Amino acid sequence: MEPRKSLGLLALSVTMLAGATAVQGAGVTDKEIVIGVHSDLSGPASVWGVPSRNAMQMRFDEVNAAGGIHGRKLRLVVEDSQYQVPRAVQAANKLINRDKVFAILGGMGTPMNNAILPRMIKANIPNLFPFSAARQMTEPHHALKFAHISTYYDHIRAGMAHLAKTAGVKTFCVIYQDSDFGKEILFGAQDQAKKMGLELAARSAHKPTASDFVAAVAKFKKAKCEAIAMGTIIKDTILPFATARKMGFDAIFFSSGAGVASFVAGAKGGITEGLYGLGSVPPVYPDDSRAIVRKWLEDYKAKYGKYPGSPAQLGYIGADLTVMGLDRAGRNLTVEGLVKALESIKGYKDIFGGPVQNFSADNHRGTTASILYQVKKGRWVKQTGPLAY
Repeated sequence: MEPRKSLGLLALSVTMLAGATAVQGAGVTDKEIVIGVHSDLSGPASVWGVPSRNAMQMRFDEVNAAGGIHGRKLRLVVEDSQYQVPRAVQAANKLINRDKVFAILGGMGTPMNNAILPRMIKANIPNLFPFSAARQMTEPHHALKFAHISTYYDHIRAGMAHLAKTAGVKTFCVIYQDSDFGKEILFGAQDQAKKMGLELAARSAHKPTASDFVAAVAKFKKAKCEAIAMGTIIKDTILPFATARKMGFDAIFFSSGAGVASFVAGAKGGITEGLYGLGSVPPVYPDDSRAIVRKWLEDYKAKYGKYPGSPAQLGYIGADLTVMGLDRAGRNLTVEGLVKALESIKGYKDIFGGPVQNFSADNHRGTTASILYQVKKGRWVKQTGPLAY
């Protein structure tokens, strides 16, 4: 990876005068480090975007209150993508060209990240711990791409293998958003079905804003689907499952980690009771027995007015890993130094009891663990895992 090139003779002269000191990237001054975020604050994935943004800011505020990192405060610049690719591209252009961020953290959505990544790589901007578990977040391998969530693809394949083995399921179907995100679930389901010598009995694609799933459920019912893999997020996780139950269709529904959110488990009227999901970090609740978790929950509520769920947990973990990397990179902060620092993280344990995260020069995805959860009495409850396929 080449360092960012200086623009103009003056910048070159300053670099030469610096002697042995590494060249600092954009977004780094003597007093602060500027980190950018593009997220959904007002669109269909805002129930993920707002809490994750809050938690990232909360972690940075904690660090700043303790004096910052090597004398620098952390400043988070947030742009609302509304879960739309054009707006996300606009947001990234602003963050890179106007705000001159050092890195982008917690970017929301697979289609948005895929559209923005080439711009970031060209500008030598790290993409840190995005809110996408698509394989593209670390594949193909690149020095600037880091992830802390096991992939949607792995979630679905592990779920299908487990259901075939433990419940004898032979007829699988899939419902998915017609997007880069949803197709990761489709590809995972297709590949696992092929491995097991099966074919998907039915599939149904929809827009992220869809709200009517009667036709999709009727299609699954006609195909006699025993289990339906879900490439869905919040509303489109809740509604197909609830619609199926209203129509007397009792097949197993299981989502990727994108659907494992407290908003889904706590849907009004208990309409998601029995739904399965696979993810990496276990959701936590206010009556948690661990003091450190209860304190985190209460601190978040005191700051933002309500208890957080798994989106906030993942945002906090991503911010914490970023803080660890920045600290290890030292005072003479460069992109190259941050990359090496993140690659040195081994045995990282979050406060929520998630899987241990390990990074290296060859591995920028901290975990591949897929944990199976089920909604019971309005909460996600761990059933088993980690699962393999």
